[in-house]
Amino acid sequence: MTIATSTSPAPRVEHHPDLRVLGLLVFLVSESLMFGGFFATYLFFRGSTEVWPPEGTEVELLLPAINTIILVSSSFVIHLGDTAIKKNDVQGMQKWYKITAIMGAIFLLGQVIEYVSLGYGMTTNVFANCFYLMTGFHGLHVLIGVLLILGVVWRSRRPGHYSATKHTGIAMAEIYWHFVDIIWIVLFTLLYILTRF
Repeated sequence: MTIATSTSPAPRVEHHPDLRVLGLLVFLVSESLMFGGFFATYLFFRGSTEVWPPEGTEVELLLPAINTIILVSSSFVIHLGDTAIKKNDVQGMQKWYKITAIMGAIFLLGQVIEYVSLGYGMTTNVFANCFYLMTGFHGLHVLIGVLLILGVVWRSRRPGHYSATKHTGIAMAEIYWHFVDIIWIVLFTLLYILTRF
């Protein structure tokens, strides 16, 4: 007696493309549109007001300039971490990402110190409202970026989690951080540099 056996084909495994970076880029485009709305509103108010900023709501330049140097420099530092992981140097990546997170935290501390020393609040006038809204919203993005970077460092403790061929999370954190830096350069130019002219 012969027992018939069915030979079903092996299940086909489909590999889907990794769209995480694309998703992040789409998200950053939407965030850019939001910041663009802030910038357009600010420029509208500036163009329709004779004295800008109104008397008593001037901004200082020294601390924000130091903060800008720290934040822009951190973009170069985080890139060193990305370069390190592409050489399978996990410890090097961790070191540079930790330094970037510290620089981001120093930037946020500088922003808090600036807020305390300004002497006016969000409801003082339109300029103050725009100033606090835009810098505060950007500060929130910096905080999120610091948490993302620390999350990458935390996950990298597991052996083999990141490597020269598997580092999407690291690349995404770097892209987000560069976005935060670019937005700040625009903000610094609008709020601090152009108010002097």
